Amino acid sequence: MSVSQKPSYRYRPMTAADVAAAHALSVRLKWPHRLEDWAMLQRIAEGFVVEDSDRLIGTAFTCPQGAYATIGLVIVSDDYQGQGIGRKLMDLALEASTPRTAILNATLAGAPLYVSQGFVEFGHIHQHQGQAQAHDTPALSAGEQCRPLTVADRARLLELANAGSGLDRETVLTDLFDAVEHAVGIERDGQLCAFAIQRAFGRGHCIGPVIAQNPEQAKHLIAALLAQVPDEFVRIDTPADHGLSDWLDAAGLKQVDKVAQMARGTPPQSADGVKQFAVVSQAIG
Repeated sequence: MSVSQKPSYRYRPMTAADVAAAHALSVRLKWPHRLEDWAMLQRIAEGFVVEDSDRLIGTAFTCPQGAYATIGLVIVSDDYQGQGIGRKLMDLALEASTPRTAILNATLAGAPLYVSQGFVEFGHIHQHQGQAQAHDTPALSAGEQCRPLTVADRARLLELANAGSGLDRETVLTDLFDAVEHAVGIERDGQLCAFAIQRAFGRGHCIGPVIAQNPEQAKHLIAALLAQVPDEFVRIDTPADHGLSDWLDAAGLKQVDKVAQMARGTPPQSADGVKQFAVVSQAIG
């Protein structure tokens, strides 16, 4: 190829048929996602891929959630870095997000690109993971009790998830419910006021979302789920300012990474006295 020629890459929407190749790309980059994790995002979000001939070399997703859209899994093969492919994928994801406010979790390497596209940092997410260990369970307040969740609780869980995240979680939670391994909630006066979900993800299990009124409730819920998988690998991604990091470290889930929460506009706000103490995933928020 002469220096005047430029490679011609094909950008197009992702389909279910692309999931295996996208998963293989992430494996080469040592990302932990399973084939099933990719399939979930392909079902609930709008994805894009870029190909060089028949080789899939990049991906990006945008997941509409009410007035917001989360952007994630923006990946470019190491062999194709520095050619503007990531920016083009982001342009496609941003176009698909319109008119919603785009939000994402940015790695240190990805942050400069997102800043150049109008994103502003508003917080951080701490990635904790490790072998689950027995740990003290904070006591609940008088009148509160923790119990397993059932199908009958789903409408209330959606209310809490929406309030805690500031996003419309209906599509995400409807899909997530089918993947639940364990789910627990805290009830007061006959009504759920907090909950947490555990599912298979990556190298083992993932806890999230965790929606609660205070850190003590969140810790109690997480401890109840960790007790279900002693000595197994667990990951949880929690906002840095929600006060769980030291407690998670002591529970065997060490902080291994930190990413920046960024928004292209006003970030989502929690409501109704609850907060999101753990995200569904970094790609989904």
